[in-house]
Amino acid sequence: MSMPTTYDPKAAEQKWYEYWLKGGYFKAGNKKDAQPFTIVIPPPNVTGMLHIGHALDFTLQDIIIRSKRMQGFDALWLPGSDHAGIATQTKVEQKLREEGVSRYDLGREKFLEQVWDWKEHYANTIRGQWAKMGLSLDYSRERFTLDEGLSKAVRRVFVKLYEQGLIYRGKYIINWDPAARTALSDIEVEYKEVQGHLYHLQYPLQDGSGSITVATTRPETMLGDTAVAVHPEDERYKHMIGKMLVLPIVGREIPVIADEYVEKEFGSGAVKITPAHDPNDFEVGLRHQLPQITVMDESGKMNEHAAQYQGLDRADCRKQIVKDLQEQGVLIQIEDHVHQVGHSERSGAVVEPYLSTQWFVKMKPLAERAIEAQKTGKGVHFVPDRFEKIYLNWIENVRDWCISRQLWWGHRIPAWYCEDCGHVHVASEDATACSSCGSANLKQDEDVLDTWFSSALWPFSTLGWPEQTDDLQRYYPTSVLVTGYDIIYFWVARMIFTALEFTDNIPFKDVLMHGLVRDSEGRKMSKSLGNGVDPLEVVEKYGADAMRFMISTSGTPGQDLRFRWERVEQARNFANKIWNASRFALMNLEGFNYEEIDISGKLGTADRWILHRLNETARDITRLMDAYEFGETGRVLYNFIWDDLCDWYIEFSKISLYGTDEAAKKKTQSVLAYVLDRTLRMIHPFMPFISEEIWQHLPHDGETITLAAWPTYDAQFEAPDAVREMTLLMDMIRAVRNIRAEVNVPMSKKIELLVKPTDAGTETNVTNNLEYVERFCGTSKLEVSQQVSAPNKAMSAVVTGAELFLPLAGLIDIGQEIARLEKEVEHLTKEVERVDKKLSNEGFMAKAPEKVVEEERAKQRDYSEKRDKVIARIAELKEA
Repeated sequence: MSMPTTYDPKAAEQKWYEYWLKGGYFKAGNKKDAQPFTIVIPPPNVTGMLHIGHALDFTLQDIIIRSKRMQGFDALWLPGSDHAGIATQTKVEQKLREEGVSRYDLGREKFLEQVWDWKEHYANTIRGQWAKMGLSLDYSRERFTLDEGLSKAVRRVFVKLYEQGLIYRGKYIINWDPAARTALSDIEVEYKEVQGHLYHLQYPLQDGSGSITVATTRPETMLGDTAVAVHPEDERYKHMIGKMLVLPIVGREIPVIADEYVEKEFGSGAVKITPAHDPNDFEVGLRHQLPQITVMDESGKMNEHAAQYQGLDRADCRKQIVKDLQEQGVLIQIEDHVHQVGHSERSGAVVEPYLSTQWFVKMKPLAERAIEAQKTGKGVHFVPDRFEKIYLNWIENVRDWCISRQLWWGHRIPAWYCEDCGHVHVASEDATACSSCGSANLKQDEDVLDTWFSSALWPFSTLGWPEQTDDLQRYYPTSVLVTGYDIIYFWVARMIFTALEFTDNIPFKDVLMHGLVRDSEGRKMSKSLGNGVDPLEVVEKYGADAMRFMISTSGTPGQDLRFRWERVEQARNFANKIWNASRFALMNLEGFNYEEIDISGKLGTADRWILHRLNETARDITRLMDAYEFGETGRVLYNFIWDDLCDWYIEFSKISLYGTDEAAKKKTQSVLAYVLDRTLRMIHPFMPFISEEIWQHLPHDGETITLAAWPTYDAQFEAPDAVREMTLLMDMIRAVRNIRAEVNVPMSKKIELLVKPTDAGTETNVTNNLEYVERFCGTSKLEVSQQVSAPNKAMSAVVTGAELFLPLAGLIDIGQEIARLEKEVEHLTKEVERVDKKLSNEGFMAKAPEKVVEEERAKQRDYSEKRDKVIARIAELKEA
């Protein structure tokens, strides 16, 4: 039962994680009669190492699943990872470039072999990091978004949506990443404020009767202009509508058209229309049947439609065309202009609005069902609830989703084109013959699906859908999703509408949105700033438990948190406090067995008080954890363990443990063993390693604390009288120790203490616990009586229920004591005034519950009584 002097996190972490895995304690399905509780992990991308944001996300999930497992649920936490199409392919292509090779040199098949090797390496790395963090994942059910079963689910969804007319193929303006050479969805575009220019160009009328001035931030796109639009009611241009303009440099004639899209009050009231390079212009072009001229290729270079600028990068083209327009005299003004420019979330390249043939999901019909579910109370419960409005706002205004990507890594689109008759064949199984003409001359679509398409199915595809598996029947819908607020559109919304469409149910009951982990200055962590934190570095320095406790209890739901190394150190110190308290307990439980624990019958005041506080703590943290208030849970646990258990109860227990009363000693041993056992169970979800290490040393029942029953509220432990007694004793002890410190009287020097209780009940309480007062106040003489008279030369203190006097002849300066008491009067007066102000506030009195008002009145009486007693004592000292 003996424990080492200090806790060694590294040894404990490796030992216990291997023990848990070997014992199969994380596997779900062992409690057939228990209520299921399911979390599917937000799958990390196999692009590299996990970061501190992952550590927060995964720790919160582990806290939830460990506590639910202990509460008797059949708890499943399903692990997995995401293929992350663009991100992973970009990483592998970068690696190949460093080796002097491109994916085109290798070909599709060989390139994919390289990516699978990359995936295996980083999937193993991620598993290693999960282990270091102590995550209680059911590895027997691990999934990957390109697994065969998940691929089957993806194809089933694609085909069904296609058959319903909700997936279609068309030529539209999409977001194009010229670096990765692929389409992007709207939410994969990050808008950044850029200092640019607004170029004012003059387009002459073909008949020589005048010109129209237009403004653009992108003069290189003018090469694709096919019209200039004005508002139909703009008097300035009515006579020009239908006339032809001459496009500068190119010389092509383009019409002046009327369209209500144009704001006649903005700028010149005329806008150039480039249907192939602007989404709004594209819509205008469709209405007026304008040609669509693409002037760039997929890499962002000017193509054959760009006249003499062919082959130039778009940025270089802009410089050259500005120069040429100036020489022609049609560039009449350049003004500075700050505007929002879209950038690729993955490559960082400036996004190009690009006319391209892509696959799309028609979102409105899918969104309508999700909106209805949310508004009729059958939807997902968001925590915090403000995110429901954000979710609804997006899904109510959703646009069609571009789902095709010009990549090789991912779920290849299950569409085949007949080379003979042109028929498009979409099917769940690979096609071998055209379903229209029977030809075997088929070619599969080269593109893959957006990563988020497969991720949208994650809550049910991981459980075996489209097969009606036992796991799907038992664990779906899942219980809670824990994720960052930054992917509410990317992922959360898409999972909801997909699940409703294909399972007729929501994918999870709750969704807990947490914030981002920022640096100590509140900045977002990034490579460019060099302020990122590696969670394994934190574990290496301070241990997994310290990292977990710090990161999970440092914020509130939905809010960003700041990472501070000093807070990790504080969490490590907290772990050491628990360790040292447990060592003391074990040294005093020598030969004590679990079966001997008996907390019935007569118990001392301190014993009854700590059981009451344990009971309150178990009740409070269960309630707080069910509300996902982990920061507040951490505060409650910390205060109970550090203050109540370690600083007070363990000190009080020494009287019985070191005394000669064997019966009292046995009772205290029972209480100490019981309280420590339950305390370790409550801290276990946050600090799994140190709690297991200590618990295994303690007298215990069971193989692992992981499966130990969760402490629950028990009415038999309610002891308000013990709380009152202990509160008085602790106040007295603090007051005496404060006085000792103030006059520099060490605890080794015995003192005389006079206690004047305010009533008979308080006198009885103190008298019944004299041994505590004598030991922890260090008294040589102790008198407790309502008839106590205050000595002339004494330090004094007032606590609720009693006055304390410490005769300190020769050690006290009466003048200093009067000055101290006058400061105390000043403090108490401010408190009285503060409460008086609150109670005289009509708004407070009208809105506050009666209980709160009564509490304030009690404070008013207490502060007033204390002040009056201190004022009386000052008068006594002045007389002396």
